[in-house]
Amino acid sequence: MKGNIFYFSWEPTVMEWIQQHLGTIGVEIAGVLSWFGEETMLVAILGYLYWCRNKSLAKQLGTNLVVALVAAPMLKNIVFRIRPYFNHNGIRCLKPIDSTADIYNIRAQGYSFPSGHSTNAATAFGSLAWYIRKRWVICMGILIPLLVGISRVLLGVHYPTDVLAGWGIGYCCAILFSEVQKKVRNNNLLHLVILICAIPGCFYCRTSDYFTALGTMLGFFVAVPFEERFVRFKETGSVLISALRIAGGIAVFGVLNKLLKMPFRKAFLESDVWSAYLVRTIRYGIIIFCMLAVYPLVFDKIRFRKGE
Repeated sequence: MKGNIFYFSWEPTVMEWIQQHLGTIGVEIAGVLSWFGEETMLVAILGYLYWCRNKSLAKQLGTNLVVALVAAPMLKNIVFRIRPYFNHNGIRCLKPIDSTADIYNIRAQGYSFPSGHSTNAATAFGSLAWYIRKRWVICMGILIPLLVGISRVLLGVHYPTDVLAGWGIGYCCAILFSEVQKKVRNNNLLHLVILICAIPGCFYCRTSDYFTALGTMLGFFVAVPFEERFVRFKETGSVLISALRIAGGIAVFGVLNKLLKMPFRKAFLESDVWSAYLVRTIRYGIIIFCMLAVYPLVFDKIRFRKGE
């Protein structure tokens, strides 16, 4: 796979200077900040809201998020901008997208423009700020995406303009689709329209991030009406039960991710063939559906009496 090389002259200069002065502690801090835009953090936030606190808000936020998750790789596979460390010897890749693959494997590491982490953080935390409208949440909705974006530049995996574009897309998804969901009464119809707009990526995207996102979208859109009709679990105010639900959900994600890979050879899963992408899409669709619609079936089985 090949890509395009373009950047402003100041971008690699700034990145090289920063990495020269970053130091070991700076790398560690940047790695931690970057985590706030990764799938584990997004699963934890959405899971806490969905399983514990506010199921309705989680569904609205989840819709915004799956749109952003799909939009970023669809745009990446049009622009084809390769990552900074491909082009500049003075820029190091300090935290690859896929730590198990070669850092120069574009299919595994993805393209550079826009920054997916920045898009995810701006969408998730921006949506929370837009819905809740409290000062500390608004500050969080600005500060966390800002730090995530900066960390991606420090780690050498994105140009500053990648991050700027990610912030723009993320906040647009947060605001636009929050307002759209207020206007549209039929969520199933809205989800169908979004899915139809996302499907064309199957015909031209050749990086795994798009198919991961598409599977996530499919699982989410099927799980929401299924839960509303057949499960209808209740949120909880208990700290203990909330902790159990989140821990269990993260465990379900990890176990299913491992189990659904087992029938296939690693070489096949990492190959650049459409059938491998299809398997990835189905795998993530099953994982998200199970987490949001099947896993909550056990909630009514776990109860504690006051004082127990």
